Amino acid sequence: MQHVTLNNGLKMPIIGFGVYQIPADETEQAVSDALAAGYRLLDTAASYGNEEAVGRAIKASGIPRDELFITTKLYVQDAPAEDTTKRAFETSLNKLGLDHLDLYLMHQPYGDVYGQWRAMEALNREGLAKAIGVANFFPDRLLDLVINNEIVPAVNQIEAHPFHQRVEYQELMREQGVQLQAWGGFAQGKNGLFTNPVLSEIGKKHGKSVGQVVLRWAVQRGVASIPKSVRPERMAENLDVFDFELTDDEMASIATLDTGATLFFDHRDPEIVKWLSARRLDA
Repeated sequence: MQHVTLNNGLKMPIIGFGVYQIPADETEQAVSDALAAGYRLLDTAASYGNEEAVGRAIKASGIPRDELFITTKLYVQDAPAEDTTKRAFETSLNKLGLDHLDLYLMHQPYGDVYGQWRAMEALNREGLAKAIGVANFFPDRLLDLVINNEIVPAVNQIEAHPFHQRVEYQELMREQGVQLQAWGGFAQGKNGLFTNPVLSEIGKKHGKSVGQVVLRWAVQRGVASIPKSVRPERMAENLDVFDFELTDDEMASIATLDTGATLFFDHRDPEIVKWLSARRLDA
């Protein structure tokens, strides 16, 4: 497995296993299969409702804790967020059955962002979260957080795939020492990704699937990915991307697919802001 080195020196697998939208009653088996396939980074969130199932699979695996990289996410907290953030962290940690996290992300750029970040900085200093970061932050919000706080986010997990490549934003993040980690790396199959002629032709040349081409493209750009699947054969396929390399021409061909627009929703859309900001998790 190839790793990326975060801004605090922590090494993170460049490909992990995401559990977004996997029902809680299917998550334990899916995570067990992923660990058996060789995944060592697991990505969940309080809002996914499946942290306990992830924790059961980790415990049952018998894999030493120091061989795993576990990420979960803090949901929106009201002001003042310092105390509620710590309680939310402890709740997630208990559900996962762990004594620390490798990466704790602020899931949305809403609510008492500064209070949440101060609390997350404290968790990092205490060693309870080895690295802290954010998700779904646009450039202005990310730079504001970087400029006005002590700890620079190690990761920003955002939508990124061949149809929304975030090239300029990735360069800005690189300048600030923030690692881009992609969610929706396969665009959930939108825009006919798995039958796209450009990606299909590249796959044929290398004897690889479109999904493998997309993940290899991300690896060569230094983008971390967290593909999801409930099929063991697809899990294994998604890890089998380190034995080939895309040419400069192939990378350039994939670059032409970029539309520069989201395929899901815009976190700057007022209606999305209202919806996500109003949503709260049960205690």
